[in-house]
Amino acid sequence: MKIKWLGHASFMITSETGTKIITDPYVTTETLNYGEIKESADIVTVSHEHSDHNNVSAVKGNPEVVRGTAKAKGIEFRGIPTYHDDAEGQQRGKNTIFCFEVDGIRVCHLGDLGHQLSAQQVAELGRIDILLIPVGGFYTIDAKVAGQLCDRLKPKVIVPMHYKTDRYSGPISNADEFLKGKEGVSRLDASEIEFKQAELPATTQIIVLKPAL
Repeated sequence: MKIKWLGHASFMITSETGTKIITDPYVTTETLNYGEIKESADIVTVSHEHSDHNNVSAVKGNPEVVRGTAKAKGIEFRGIPTYHDDAEGQQRGKNTIFCFEVDGIRVCHLGDLGHQLSAQQVAELGRIDILLIPVGGFYTIDAKVAGQLCDRLKPKVIVPMHYKTDRYSGPISNADEFLKGKEGVSRLDASEIEFKQAELPATTQIIVLKPAL
């Protein structure tokens, strides 16, 4: 399985057989200045209906769109209802966490999660091999809450997303605060990384990717 960070909360996940999943495709704006998404995919997941996460029309290839628990192209997607803020959605609405398995690897994309998870929600997520987690704060959980959540979920690999970069000038923090003091951090000079189930790390690793777009 390959994971490529397109930018913001959008990743392209490609299975060994070539099935492509794109998460939370965005609309390019002056503030969110990642390149336009022009990739093709078989499946698109949408965590919530904000324009920086639901630009399904940008994705080529007539993909199946998943907005909650569903089965698409033989892959089971578990959608866990959460909120975009810590006031039960009163400020920014609802959010869906997606958990799914590709090539034996369990991936969890937290979308724009805005609050700490309950014990029941953590149990619902189950085993997580690769966690795609927002760390920038303001619109989502911040570095502190993200760190606490990683300690609770105990994924094998953490990939930060939704943070300030030179292509996103919104009122959020960069990844440094989240990474501060953490062990097993790798900053790759690449947008894509390949994982094999039998070769996942024994202790949690944090992998920082470069945006592809």
